[in-house]
Amino acid sequence: MFKHILVPVDGSPTSMKAVAKAAGLAKTFGSAVTVLYVIDPYPFTGVGADFAYGQAQYLTAATAMANAALDAAKKELHDEGVEAETVVGEGHAVQEGISRALESTGADLIVMGSHGRRGIEKLVLGSVTQRVLGAVHVPVLVVRD
Repeated sequence: MFKHILVPVDGSPTSMKAVAKAAGLAKTFGSAVTVLYVIDPYPFTGVGADFAYGQAQYLTAATAMANAALDAAKKELHDEGVEAETVVGEGHAVQEGISRALESTGADLIVMGSHGRRGIEKLVLGSVTQRVLGAVHVPVLVVRD
């Protein structure tokens, strides 16, 4: 039914629940799996040239976090008997990076976690999952915290 599953991760326990769900689906349908971590490559845009050094430190730390999250997800999938590709995507907003990865991989399903924030916390922090649902045209399986 699903040929290619895209699994965005952020290193959280909730995203690892999504990885586990994607593993089960991939085994059931024989799907390819791509695990994605999105980094904002220019978080200091508009702040000024004085932050160039901070930018380099940020990218080093962000890449290390991305690699750690992707390695953990790939290991979880491997332990479940599913091989996966990993991708570090870029986007000022996470949903932009997910949309780009969706197009480049040709995935026909997204499996992602949701932290289930409500009230003022959701209003202040927003909902990546909600934004993805509005931005993509493939099914999205939301795994709750």
